[in-house]
Amino acid sequence: MSLAALEASDPVRRLREALRGVPGVWLVGGVVRDALLDRPLMDFDLAVRGDARATAQMASRALGGPVFSLSESFGAWRALDGDRRFHVDVSSLQAETIEEDLARRDFTINAMAVPVPGGEPVDPLGGAADLRDGVLRLVSSRAYDEDPLRALRLVRFAAELGFAPDPETERLTALTAPRLSEPSPERVFAELRRLLVADGALAGIHLAGRLGVLAAVLPELSELGGIEQSRFHHLDVLGHTIEVLRHLTEIESEPERVFGEQLGPAVAAVLAEPLADDLNRGQALRLGALFHDVGKPATRALGDDARVTFIGHDRAGEQIVGDVFRRLRTSERLRSFVGRLTREHLRLGFLVHQRALDARALHGYLRACQPVEVEVTVLSCADRMATAAPGQEGWIAAHLELAREVMGAALSWRATGPPRAPLRGDELARELSISPGPELGQLLAQLESAVYAGEVVTREQAVAYARRVRDDR
Repeated sequence: MSLAALEASDPVRRLREALRGVPGVWLVGGVVRDALLDRPLMDFDLAVRGDARATAQMASRALGGPVFSLSESFGAWRALDGDRRFHVDVSSLQAETIEEDLARRDFTINAMAVPVPGGEPVDPLGGAADLRDGVLRLVSSRAYDEDPLRALRLVRFAAELGFAPDPETERLTALTAPRLSEPSPERVFAELRRLLVADGALAGIHLAGRLGVLAAVLPELSELGGIEQSRFHHLDVLGHTIEVLRHLTEIESEPERVFGEQLGPAVAAVLAEPLADDLNRGQALRLGALFHDVGKPATRALGDDARVTFIGHDRAGEQIVGDVFRRLRTSERLRSFVGRLTREHLRLGFLVHQRALDARALHGYLRACQPVEVEVTVLSCADRMATAAPGQEGWIAAHLELAREVMGAALSWRATGPPRAPLRGDELARELSISPGPELGQLLAQLESAVYAGEVVTREQAVAYARRVRDDR
Protein backbone atom coordinates (compact mmCIF):
# COMPACT_ATOMS: atom_id res chain seq x y z
CA MET A 1 0.00 0.00 0.00
CA SER A 2 1.16 3.51 -0.78
CA LEU A 3 -0.13 7.06 -0.99
CA ALA A 4 1.00 7.49 -4.58
CA ALA A 5 -2.59 7.93 -5.78
CA LEU A 6 -3.09 10.72 -3.26
CA GLU A 7 0.09 12.47 -4.34
CA ALA A 8 -0.93 12.24 -8.00
CA SER A 9 -4.51 13.40 -7.44
CA ASP A 10 -5.44 16.61 -9.26
CA PRO A 11 -7.73 17.81 -6.42
CA VAL A 12 -4.89 17.35 -3.92
CA ARG A 13 -2.50 19.24 -6.19
CA ARG A 14 -4.98 22.12 -6.44
CA LEU A 15 -5.59 22.14 -2.70
CA ARG A 16 -1.87 22.21 -1.98
CA GLU A 17 -1.46 25.16 -4.30
CA ALA A 18 -4.42 27.02 -2.81
CA LEU A 19 -3.40 26.37 0.80
CA ARG A 20 0.31 26.95 0.39
CA GLY A 21 1.66 28.49 3.56
CA VAL A 22 -1.45 27.70 5.63
CA PRO A 23 -0.26 25.80 8.75
CA GLY A 24 -2.10 22.94 10.40
CA VAL A 25 -4.11 21.44 7.52
CA TRP A 26 -4.43 17.67 7.04
CA LEU A 27 -6.20 15.33 4.63
CA VAL A 28 -8.03 12.94 6.93
CA GLY A 29 -10.31 9.93 7.06
CA GLY A 30 -11.73 8.20 4.03
CA VAL A 31 -9.54 9.80 1.39
CA VAL A 32 -6.39 8.52 3.11
CA ARG A 33 -7.93 5.08 3.60
CA ASP A 34 -9.06 4.85 -0.02
CA ALA A 35 -5.70 6.03 -1.34
CA LEU A 36 -3.95 3.25 0.60
CA LEU A 37 -6.47 0.73 -0.75
CA ASP A 38 -6.08 2.10 -4.30
CA ARG A 39 -9.80 2.90 -4.42
CA PRO A 40 -11.23 5.84 -6.41
CA LEU A 41 -10.79 9.17 -4.64
CA MET A 42 -14.13 10.92 -4.77
CA ASP A 43 -14.41 13.23 -1.77
CA PHE A 44 -11.80 14.93 0.33
CA ASP A 45 -11.92 15.78 4.05
CA LEU A 46 -9.66 18.39 5.59
CA ALA A 47 -9.03 18.95 9.29
CA VAL A 48 -7.67 22.39 10.14
CA ARG A 49 -6.21 23.91 13.26
CA GLY A 50 -7.27 27.38 12.18
CA ASP A 51 -10.42 28.89 10.71
CA ALA A 52 -12.40 26.20 8.83
CA ARG A 53 -14.55 28.75 7.00
CA ALA A 54 -11.58 30.71 5.71
CA THR A 55 -9.83 27.49 4.65
CA ALA A 56 -12.97 26.31 2.80
CA GLN A 57 -13.21 29.65 1.00
CA MET A 58 -9.61 29.37 -0.12
CA ALA A 59 -10.29 25.82 -1.35
CA SER A 60 -13.43 26.90 -3.22
CA ARG A 61 -11.50 29.55 -5.15
CA ALA A 62 -9.09 26.87 -6.33
CA LEU A 63 -11.88 24.45 -7.19
CA GLY A 64 -14.10 26.98 -8.92
CA GLY A 65 -17.27 26.08 -7.05
CA PRO A 66 -19.40 27.46 -4.21
CA VAL A 67 -18.83 27.06 -0.49
CA PHE A 68 -21.45 26.64 2.22
CA SER A 69 -21.83 25.63 5.86
CA LEU A 70 -22.43 21.99 6.75
CA SER A 71 -22.58 22.22 10.53
CA GLU A 72 -22.40 25.26 12.73
CA SER A 73 -21.90 23.19 15.88
CA PHE A 74 -18.83 21.41 14.44
CA GLY A 75 -17.62 24.32 12.32
CA ALA A 76 -17.76 22.26 9.12
CA TRP A 77 -17.85 23.75 5.63
CA ARG A 78 -18.09 22.26 2.12
CA ALA A 79 -16.40 23.52 -1.05
CA LEU A 80 -17.62 22.13 -4.36
CA ASP A 81 -15.64 21.50 -7.49
CA GLY A 82 -16.86 23.71 -10.30
CA ASP A 83 -17.78 20.65 -12.37
CA ARG A 84 -19.49 18.96 -9.37
CA ARG A 85 -17.22 15.93 -9.70
CA PHE A 86 -16.18 15.96 -6.04
CA HIS A 87 -16.32 18.07 -2.92
CA VAL A 88 -14.01 19.08 -0.09
CA ASP A 89 -15.30 19.10 3.49
CA VAL A 90 -13.37 21.28 5.92
CA SER A 91 -13.78 21.02 9.69
CA SER A 92 -11.94 22.35 12.69
CA LEU A 93 -9.90 20.01 14.85
CA GLN A 94 -12.05 18.52 17.59
CA ALA A 95 -9.07 18.43 19.96
CA GLU A 96 -5.80 20.22 20.65
CA THR A 97 -3.70 18.08 18.29
CA ILE A 98 -4.28 16.06 15.14
CA GLU A 99 -3.47 12.87 17.05
CA GLU A 100 -6.13 13.62 19.64
CA ASP A 101 -8.59 14.53 16.89
CA LEU A 102 -7.99 11.18 15.16
CA ALA A 103 -8.56 9.38 18.46
CA ARG A 104 -12.14 10.73 18.50
CA ARG A 105 -13.06 9.19 15.14
CA ASP A 106 -14.80 5.86 14.54
CA PHE A 107 -12.45 3.15 13.24
CA THR A 108 -8.70 2.98 13.03
CA ILE A 109 -8.77 2.72 9.24
CA ASN A 110 -10.44 6.16 9.20
CA ALA A 111 -8.09 7.64 11.81
CA MET A 112 -5.13 8.52 9.61
CA ALA A 113 -4.04 11.90 8.29
CA VAL A 114 -1.65 13.31 5.72
CA PRO A 115 -0.36 16.92 5.97
CA VAL A 116 -1.61 18.88 2.98
CA PRO A 117 1.80 20.49 2.34
CA GLY A 118 3.29 16.98 2.27
CA GLY A 119 5.13 14.90 4.81
CA GLU A 120 4.79 11.70 6.78
CA PRO A 121 1.32 10.26 7.40
CA VAL A 122 -0.06 10.52 10.92
CA ASP A 123 -1.24 7.09 12.07
CA PRO A 124 -1.32 6.93 15.86
CA LEU A 125 -3.74 4.00 16.14
CA GLY A 126 -2.38 1.52 13.61
CA GLY A 127 -4.90 2.15 10.87
CA ALA A 128 -2.52 1.17 8.07
CA ALA A 129 -1.82 -2.20 9.73
CA ASP A 130 -5.56 -2.85 10.09
CA LEU A 131 -6.00 -1.97 6.42
CA ARG A 132 -3.41 -4.56 5.48
CA ASP A 133 -5.12 -7.14 7.69
CA GLY A 134 -8.65 -6.30 6.58
CA VAL A 135 -9.77 -5.51 10.14
CA LEU A 136 -12.40 -3.07 11.35
CA ARG A 137 -11.39 -1.89 14.81
CA LEU A 138 -12.90 0.87 16.93
CA VAL A 139 -10.48 3.62 17.87
CA SER A 140 -11.63 3.21 21.49
CA SER A 141 -14.39 1.70 23.60
CA ARG A 142 -15.94 5.17 23.76
CA ALA A 143 -16.35 5.59 19.99
CA TYR A 144 -19.97 4.45 19.98
CA ASP A 145 -20.86 6.66 22.93
CA GLU A 146 -20.44 9.78 20.82
CA ASP A 147 -22.42 8.46 17.85
CA PRO A 148 -24.30 5.11 17.94
CA LEU A 149 -24.84 5.32 14.17
CA ARG A 150 -21.26 4.07 13.93
CA ALA A 151 -22.59 0.58 14.71
CA LEU A 152 -24.48 0.62 11.40
CA ARG A 153 -21.53 2.26 9.69
CA LEU A 154 -19.39 -0.72 10.75
CA VAL A 155 -21.69 -3.03 8.80
CA ARG A 156 -21.58 -0.69 5.82
CA PHE A 157 -17.78 -0.63 5.80
CA ALA A 158 -17.72 -4.41 6.05
CA ALA A 159 -19.94 -4.57 2.95
CA GLU A 160 -17.97 -1.98 1.00
CA LEU A 161 -14.45 -3.10 1.87
CA GLY A 162 -14.88 -6.80 2.56
CA PHE A 163 -13.32 -6.32 6.03
CA ALA A 164 -14.29 -8.06 9.27
CA PRO A 165 -14.54 -6.54 12.77
CA ASP A 166 -12.22 -7.72 15.50
CA PRO A 167 -13.88 -9.55 18.42
CA GLU A 168 -13.96 -6.57 20.77
CA THR A 169 -15.50 -4.36 18.11
CA GLU A 170 -18.11 -7.04 17.44
CA ARG A 171 -18.95 -7.18 21.14
CA LEU A 172 -19.31 -3.42 21.45
CA THR A 173 -21.35 -3.24 18.25
CA ALA A 174 -23.85 -5.79 19.56
CA LEU A 175 -24.14 -3.84 22.80
CA THR A 176 -24.69 -0.57 20.94
CA ALA A 177 -27.13 -1.86 18.31
CA PRO A 178 -30.29 -1.09 20.38
CA ARG A 179 -29.25 2.59 20.40
CA LEU A 180 -29.61 2.82 16.62
CA SER A 181 -33.05 4.28 17.21
CA GLU A 182 -31.34 7.48 18.42
CA PRO A 183 -29.79 8.87 15.19
CA SER A 184 -32.02 10.69 12.74
CA PRO A 185 -33.90 8.53 10.20
CA GLU A 186 -32.17 10.37 7.35
CA ARG A 187 -28.73 9.36 8.64
CA VAL A 188 -29.87 5.76 9.16
CA PHE A 189 -31.23 5.50 5.64
CA ALA A 190 -28.08 7.05 4.16
CA GLU A 191 -26.04 4.23 5.72
CA LEU A 192 -28.57 1.56 4.71
CA ARG A 193 -28.51 2.84 1.13
CA ARG A 194 -24.73 2.58 0.92
CA LEU A 195 -24.82 -0.87 2.52
CA LEU A 196 -27.30 -2.20 -0.02
CA VAL A 197 -25.49 -0.91 -3.10
CA ALA A 198 -22.12 -2.26 -1.93
CA ASP A 199 -20.58 -5.28 -3.65
CA GLY A 200 -20.62 -7.11 -0.33
CA ALA A 201 -24.23 -6.28 0.54
CA LEU A 202 -25.09 -9.91 1.29
CA ALA A 203 -22.22 -10.34 3.71
CA GLY A 204 -23.12 -7.01 5.28
CA ILE A 205 -26.71 -8.08 5.86
CA HIS A 206 -25.56 -11.35 7.44
CA LEU A 207 -23.26 -9.38 9.75
CA ALA A 208 -26.05 -6.92 10.57
CA GLY A 209 -28.27 -9.81 11.54
CA ARG A 210 -25.67 -11.49 13.68
CA LEU A 211 -24.81 -8.32 15.62
CA GLY A 212 -28.41 -7.19 16.18
CA VAL A 213 -28.05 -4.20 13.86
CA LEU A 214 -30.71 -5.48 11.45
CA ALA A 215 -33.23 -5.95 14.27
CA ALA A 216 -32.55 -2.40 15.47
CA VAL A 217 -32.95 -0.55 12.17
CA LEU A 218 -35.26 -2.86 10.18
CA PRO A 219 -37.09 -5.05 12.69
CA GLU A 220 -39.65 -5.92 10.00
CA LEU A 221 -36.92 -7.83 8.14
CA SER A 222 -35.41 -9.40 11.23
CA GLU A 223 -38.84 -10.82 12.11
CA LEU A 224 -38.78 -12.89 8.90
CA GLY A 225 -36.27 -15.23 10.57
CA GLY A 226 -37.81 -18.51 11.71
CA ILE A 227 -40.98 -18.10 9.62
CA GLU A 228 -41.22 -21.51 7.96
CA GLN A 229 -42.79 -21.79 4.53
CA SER A 230 -44.49 -24.38 2.33
CA ARG A 231 -42.83 -27.42 0.82
CA PHE A 232 -41.95 -25.38 -2.26
CA HIS A 233 -39.38 -23.47 -0.21
CA HIS A 234 -36.16 -24.83 1.26
CA LEU A 235 -35.50 -21.79 3.50
CA ASP A 236 -37.38 -19.72 6.06
CA VAL A 237 -38.62 -16.32 4.90
CA LEU A 238 -35.48 -14.42 5.94
CA GLY A 239 -33.17 -16.96 4.34
CA HIS A 240 -35.29 -16.90 1.18
CA THR A 241 -35.21 -13.09 1.14
CA ILE A 242 -31.43 -13.01 1.27
CA GLU A 243 -31.29 -15.68 -1.43
CA VAL A 244 -33.57 -13.54 -3.62
CA LEU A 245 -31.19 -10.63 -3.16
CA ARG A 246 -28.27 -12.87 -4.13
CA HIS A 247 -29.96 -13.97 -7.36
CA LEU A 248 -30.99 -10.40 -8.09
CA THR A 249 -27.42 -9.12 -7.87
CA GLU A 250 -26.37 -11.89 -10.25
CA ILE A 251 -29.06 -10.87 -12.74
CA GLU A 252 -27.99 -7.21 -12.36
CA SER A 253 -24.39 -8.05 -13.21
CA GLU A 254 -25.26 -10.26 -16.18
CA PRO A 255 -28.91 -9.91 -17.31
CA GLU A 256 -28.11 -11.78 -20.52
CA ARG A 257 -28.03 -15.04 -18.54
CA VAL A 258 -31.77 -14.76 -17.90
CA PHE A 259 -33.06 -12.53 -20.69
CA GLY A 260 -30.73 -13.42 -23.54
CA GLU A 261 -28.29 -11.45 -25.65
CA GLN A 262 -31.01 -9.43 -27.35
CA LEU A 263 -32.93 -8.23 -24.28
CA GLY A 264 -30.17 -8.28 -21.66
CA PRO A 265 -28.53 -4.96 -22.64
CA ALA A 266 -31.91 -3.21 -22.72
CA VAL A 267 -32.74 -4.53 -19.24
CA ALA A 268 -29.36 -3.32 -17.98
CA ALA A 269 -30.01 0.13 -19.45
CA VAL A 270 -33.36 0.40 -17.63
CA LEU A 271 -31.82 -0.70 -14.32
CA ALA A 272 -29.08 1.92 -14.71
CA GLU A 273 -31.58 4.80 -14.94
CA PRO A 274 -31.66 7.17 -11.94
CA LEU A 275 -34.76 6.74 -9.80
CA ALA A 276 -34.74 8.57 -6.44
CA ASP A 277 -32.77 9.13 -3.22
CA ASP A 278 -29.43 8.77 -5.05
CA LEU A 279 -30.40 5.29 -6.23
CA ASN A 280 -30.81 4.00 -9.75
CA ARG A 281 -33.58 1.56 -10.62
CA GLY A 282 -31.40 -1.51 -10.17
CA GLN A 283 -30.20 -0.37 -6.75
CA ALA A 284 -33.74 0.44 -5.65
CA LEU A 285 -34.77 -3.00 -6.89
CA ARG A 286 -32.51 -4.43 -4.19
CA LEU A 287 -34.84 -2.83 -1.66
CA GLY A 288 -37.69 -4.54 -3.47
CA ALA A 289 -35.93 -7.88 -3.00
CA LEU A 290 -35.51 -7.24 0.72
CA PHE A 291 -39.13 -6.23 1.29
CA HIS A 292 -41.08 -8.34 -1.20
CA ASP A 293 -42.12 -10.91 1.44
CA VAL A 294 -42.26 -8.58 4.44
CA GLY A 295 -46.00 -9.23 4.78
CA LYS A 296 -45.63 -12.97 5.36
CA PRO A 297 -45.42 -13.02 9.17
CA ALA A 298 -48.74 -11.17 9.42
CA THR A 299 -50.51 -13.46 6.92
CA ARG A 300 -49.11 -16.90 7.74
CA ALA A 301 -51.82 -19.53 8.19
CA LEU A 302 -52.39 -23.26 7.89
CA GLY A 303 -54.96 -24.56 5.43
CA ASP A 304 -57.27 -27.53 6.01
CA ASP A 305 -54.58 -29.77 4.56
CA ALA A 306 -52.01 -28.31 7.02
CA ARG A 307 -50.30 -26.54 4.14
CA VAL A 308 -48.67 -23.21 5.03
CA THR A 309 -50.21 -20.23 3.25
CA PHE A 310 -49.51 -16.50 3.11
CA ILE A 311 -52.65 -15.28 1.39
CA GLY A 312 -52.60 -11.52 0.90
CA HIS A 313 -48.98 -11.05 1.90
CA ASP A 314 -48.37 -8.98 -1.22
CA ARG A 315 -50.84 -6.26 -0.25
CA ALA A 316 -50.01 -6.50 3.45
CA GLY A 317 -46.37 -6.08 2.47
CA GLU A 318 -47.14 -2.95 0.48
CA GLN A 319 -48.65 -1.36 3.57
CA ILE A 320 -45.64 -2.32 5.69
CA VAL A 321 -43.28 -0.87 3.08
CA GLY A 322 -45.19 2.39 3.30
CA ASP A 323 -44.82 2.46 7.08
CA VAL A 324 -41.10 1.60 7.01
CA PHE A 325 -40.18 4.07 4.30
CA ARG A 326 -42.13 6.86 5.95
CA ARG A 327 -40.25 6.09 9.15
CA LEU A 328 -36.96 6.34 7.26
CA ARG A 329 -38.18 9.53 5.57
CA THR A 330 -37.39 8.44 2.05
CA SER A 331 -38.89 10.12 -0.96
CA GLU A 332 -42.44 9.34 -2.00
CA ARG A 333 -41.12 8.08 -5.33
CA LEU A 334 -38.89 5.46 -3.74
CA ARG A 335 -41.61 4.45 -1.28
CA SER A 336 -44.12 4.00 -4.11
CA PHE A 337 -41.60 2.09 -6.26
CA VAL A 338 -40.78 -0.49 -3.58
CA GLY A 339 -44.40 -0.73 -2.48
CA ARG A 340 -45.56 -1.47 -6.02
CA LEU A 341 -42.87 -4.12 -6.46
CA THR A 342 -44.04 -5.77 -3.26
CA ARG A 343 -47.67 -5.72 -4.33
CA GLU A 344 -47.09 -7.14 -7.81
CA HIS A 345 -44.22 -9.60 -7.28
CA LEU A 346 -46.49 -12.67 -7.46
CA ARG A 347 -48.32 -11.74 -10.65
CA LEU A 348 -46.00 -13.28 -13.24
CA GLY A 349 -45.82 -16.54 -11.30
CA PHE A 350 -49.60 -16.93 -11.55
CA LEU A 351 -49.38 -16.59 -15.32
CA VAL A 352 -47.03 -19.57 -15.68
CA HIS A 353 -50.09 -21.80 -15.49
CA GLN A 354 -51.77 -19.90 -18.33
CA ARG A 355 -49.06 -20.23 -20.94
CA ALA A 356 -48.94 -19.49 -23.76
CA LEU A 357 -50.08 -15.95 -23.07
CA ASP A 358 -52.33 -14.25 -25.57
CA ALA A 359 -52.12 -10.52 -26.17
CA ARG A 360 -54.97 -9.74 -23.79
CA ALA A 361 -53.35 -11.62 -20.90
CA LEU A 362 -50.07 -9.88 -21.63
CA HIS A 363 -51.81 -6.51 -21.66
CA GLY A 364 -53.43 -7.30 -18.32
CA TYR A 365 -50.05 -8.06 -16.79
CA LEU A 366 -48.38 -4.92 -18.10
CA ARG A 367 -51.26 -2.64 -17.16
CA ALA A 368 -51.45 -4.08 -13.63
CA CYS A 369 -47.70 -3.77 -13.05
CA GLN A 370 -47.19 -0.33 -14.56
CA PRO A 371 -44.95 1.59 -13.76
CA VAL A 372 -42.68 -1.24 -12.55
CA GLU A 373 -43.44 -3.70 -15.35
CA VAL A 374 -39.74 -4.19 -16.20
CA GLU A 375 -38.37 -4.24 -12.65
CA VAL A 376 -41.00 -6.54 -11.18
CA THR A 377 -40.37 -9.02 -13.99
CA VAL A 378 -36.70 -9.08 -13.00
CA LEU A 379 -37.63 -9.43 -9.32
CA SER A 380 -39.98 -12.32 -10.04
CA CYS A 381 -37.13 -14.20 -11.70
CA ALA A 382 -34.87 -13.77 -8.68
CA ASP A 383 -37.77 -14.78 -6.41
CA ARG A 384 -38.45 -17.94 -8.41
CA MET A 385 -34.78 -18.89 -8.65
CA ALA A 386 -34.55 -18.67 -4.85
CA THR A 387 -37.48 -21.09 -4.43
CA ALA A 388 -35.30 -24.09 -5.01
CA ALA A 389 -36.82 -26.95 -3.02
CA PRO A 390 -36.48 -30.41 -4.62
CA GLY A 391 -38.73 -30.81 -7.64
CA GLN A 392 -38.90 -27.12 -8.47
CA GLU A 393 -36.43 -27.17 -11.34
CA GLY A 394 -39.09 -27.48 -14.04
CA TRP A 395 -41.21 -24.69 -12.60
CA ILE A 396 -38.18 -22.40 -12.34
CA ALA A 397 -37.30 -23.07 -15.99
CA ALA A 398 -40.89 -22.39 -17.07
CA HIS A 399 -40.99 -19.14 -15.12
CA LEU A 400 -37.75 -17.87 -16.64
CA GLU A 401 -38.95 -18.80 -20.11
CA LEU A 402 -42.16 -16.85 -19.55
CA ALA A 403 -40.20 -13.90 -18.18
CA ARG A 404 -38.17 -13.76 -21.38
CA GLU A 405 -41.38 -13.73 -23.42
CA VAL A 406 -42.86 -10.96 -21.29
CA MET A 407 -39.74 -8.81 -21.01
CA GLY A 408 -39.71 -7.76 -24.64
CA ALA A 409 -43.26 -6.47 -24.30
CA ALA A 410 -42.44 -4.84 -20.96
CA LEU A 411 -39.52 -2.95 -22.48
CA SER A 412 -41.70 -1.75 -25.37
CA TRP A 413 -44.42 -0.70 -22.95
CA ARG A 414 -41.85 1.23 -20.91
CA ALA A 415 -40.61 2.99 -24.04
CA THR A 416 -43.97 3.89 -25.62
CA GLY A 417 -46.55 3.60 -22.85
CA PRO A 418 -49.94 1.87 -23.07
CA PRO A 419 -51.74 1.75 -26.42
CA ARG A 420 -53.83 4.74 -27.45
CA ALA A 421 -57.50 4.17 -28.21
CA PRO A 422 -58.78 5.69 -31.50
CA LEU A 423 -61.02 8.05 -29.51
CA ARG A 424 -61.06 9.83 -26.15
CA GLY A 425 -63.24 8.90 -23.21
CA ASP A 426 -65.52 11.93 -23.61
CA GLU A 427 -65.97 11.08 -27.28
CA LEU A 428 -66.91 7.49 -26.45
CA ALA A 429 -69.35 8.72 -23.81
CA ARG A 430 -71.12 10.88 -26.41
CA GLU A 431 -71.22 8.06 -28.95
CA LEU A 432 -72.85 5.70 -26.43
CA SER A 433 -74.89 8.40 -24.64
CA ILE A 434 -73.50 7.50 -21.23
CA SER A 435 -72.20 9.68 -18.42
CA PRO A 436 -68.62 9.68 -17.11
CA GLY A 437 -68.24 7.17 -14.30
CA PRO A 438 -67.18 3.59 -13.49
CA GLU A 439 -68.98 2.10 -16.49
CA LEU A 440 -67.09 4.36 -18.90
CA GLY A 441 -63.81 3.56 -17.15
CA GLN A 442 -64.43 -0.16 -17.52
CA LEU A 443 -65.28 0.21 -21.18
CA LEU A 444 -62.12 2.21 -21.82
CA ALA A 445 -60.02 -0.44 -20.05
CA GLN A 446 -61.51 -3.19 -22.19
CA LEU A 447 -61.09 -1.08 -25.29
CA GLU A 448 -57.40 -0.54 -24.50
CA SER A 449 -56.95 -4.29 -24.18
CA ALA A 450 -58.64 -4.83 -27.54
CA VAL A 451 -56.41 -2.21 -29.16
CA TYR A 452 -53.30 -3.89 -27.69
CA ALA A 453 -54.49 -7.24 -29.07
CA GLY A 454 -54.97 -5.72 -32.53
CA GLU A 455 -58.72 -6.36 -32.50
CA VAL A 456 -59.59 -2.65 -32.76
CA VAL A 457 -57.82 -0.15 -35.01
CA THR A 458 -60.23 2.50 -36.25
CA ARG A 459 -62.62 4.83 -34.48
CA GLU A 460 -65.60 3.03 -35.96
CA GLN A 461 -64.32 -0.31 -34.74
CA ALA A 462 -63.77 1.17 -31.28
CA VAL A 463 -67.34 2.47 -31.02
CA ALA A 464 -68.78 -0.80 -32.31
CA TYR A 465 -66.64 -2.81 -29.90
CA ALA A 466 -67.63 -0.70 -26.89
CA ARG A 467 -71.33 -0.87 -27.87
CA ARG A 468 -71.11 -4.65 -28.20
CA VAL A 469 -69.43 -4.99 -24.80
CA ARG A 470 -72.09 -2.82 -23.23
CA ASP A 471 -74.92 -4.77 -24.86
CA ASP A 472 -73.41 -8.08 -23.71
CA ARG A 473 -73.51 -6.83 -20.12
